[in-house]
Amino acid sequence: MKSLKIGDLEAQRPIVQGGMGVGISLSGLASAVANEGGVGVISSAGLGLIYKHLSSNVAEAAILGLKEELRKARAKTQGIVGVNVMVAMNNFADMVRTAIAEKADIIFSGAGLPLNLPSFLTEGAKTKLAPIVSSARAAKLLCEKWFNEYRYTPDAIVVEGPKAGGHLGYKADQIFNEAYALEKTLPEVVEVVNKFAAEHNCHIPVIAAGGIYTGEDIHKMMELGASGVQMGTRFVTTEECDADIRFKEAYINAKQEDIEIIQSPVGMPGRAVHSSFLASVKEGLKKPKQCAFNCIRTCDVVNSPYCIMLALFNAFKGRLDSGYAFAGANAWRAEKIESVKNLINSLVEEYDAVVKSR
Repeated sequence: MKSLKIGDLEAQRPIVQGGMGVGISLSGLASAVANEGGVGVISSAGLGLIYKHLSSNVAEAAILGLKEELRKARAKTQGIVGVNVMVAMNNFADMVRTAIAEKADIIFSGAGLPLNLPSFLTEGAKTKLAPIVSSARAAKLLCEKWFNEYRYTPDAIVVEGPKAGGHLGYKADQIFNEAYALEKTLPEVVEVVNKFAAEHNCHIPVIAAGGIYTGEDIHKMMELGASGVQMGTRFVTTEECDADIRFKEAYINAKQEDIEIIQSPVGMPGRAVHSSFLASVKEGLKKPKQCAFNCIRTCDVVNSPYCIMLALFNAFKGRLDSGYAFAGANAWRAEKIESVKNLINSLVEEYDAVVKSR
């Protein structure tokens, strides 16, 4: 298994742990992955609620929370630790500035195109920038925009397919359409990115994401041109994952038919494990029309049946009767809770087995 080079950073394992909010990937999981040679990622989503004890102001609590999570991670690892910041978040700028100021190794940014991300870099900043896209067209647009406006080329690009967990960058009718499958989109993105990189004399690794579950899957993505992979769902059922044990057990107890596509209050389709809460939403659950968090700019507060921030926070705390667990398409395949070390070792063994069989 080759290493993953992102600028002057080098991960021994070409595995990026996907950023999972609210609270699912914090310093515990991120540092464990980094210690095993991968890229650990802290999700910035929901930190204002998780760290509300530090400030009654949600925006301030989020900044303090991200600083604290990066501090905790740095105390546990010398490896590569990044931060995931969603473009759709109202505190996008705060989280990006904080990640850069706190010297996060890399920022991964999706849920919209982070067209102005390089504008936040300060003089001497070493934080790498990796946008998340779902098409070759988006990758080309972003590369050209960053270079023309900021003279900056992406340090890496993540291409996320429709089998990912959480909010998806696809329309509902595209999710199960083979024309949008990662196996088709990845080579297209690689071609566009490699051409751009050659024109600007730089190296831009493409990282494949969405539905990748085994070492064999990793090998397949590398064969299609990826320099590495991003895996979120697989890391949920680890001892070090920051979620409550009941959240992890939701994956282990799930059957394939329990993984469903939902319409999120933020106006995007999402993938989650069925729960009694989701069943009640389908039956017409309506919560009071109020917004205490102002978290996602696309959220339709007036017409939303529930607050997604509270639903995801409740799930993080194991209260699945009042929320639900986002999950990738393969979450139902989880059978046990194991250490990050054992998981990565098994992925490497599976990958090597494919190489030896060729």
